[in-house]
Amino acid sequence: MSDHHHNVLLLGFDDRAQCRLAYEDAMHLPGLRQVAVLERDEQGIVDIPESHIRGAGVPTVGSGLVGGLVGLLGGPIGVLLGFAAGAAIGNAAEQAEITDGGAGLIVLSSRVGNGRALLVVDLVEHQAGPADELAAKYGASVERISAEQFAEQVRIAKEKAAEA
Repeated sequence: MSDHHHNVLLLGFDDRAQCRLAYEDAMHLPGLRQVAVLERDEQGIVDIPESHIRGAGVPTVGSGLVGGLVGLLGGPIGVLLGFAAGAAIGNAAEQAEITDGGAGLIVLSSRVGNGRALLVVDLVEHQAGPADELAAKYGASVERISAEQFAEQVRIAKEKAAEA
């Protein structure tokens, strides 16, 4: 691959324990944005036992600091109010991102058979090697979906859910 590609990688596992081990290794992939383990037990119940979003909390704190700096113009009370307002705005943005991520996992849950697991990795890849090596290490199948295509699939699923 040349340049970089924002992809969602789906690594399929027959062994849920192997998927959790691969999750730990996936945390170190270059360009990682988010990673989650999606499991379905033998009775068909879906669980997300592991998930990580790189930089979680940064928008909230960063917006709070910016708000606090702007609030300096209003004195000590202005700093407090500015920080609180900035943090609230950053938190709202972060919650929207988390909600979209959850919707994406719901869309993917139909791909996980009973007793199986799926490692979902959202990353910006400069080359396929590291993720392909991770999949080979654990004997997992790999499917790459561009982030744009995946976002469109989630958008369509949300619209269908809203119509129901």
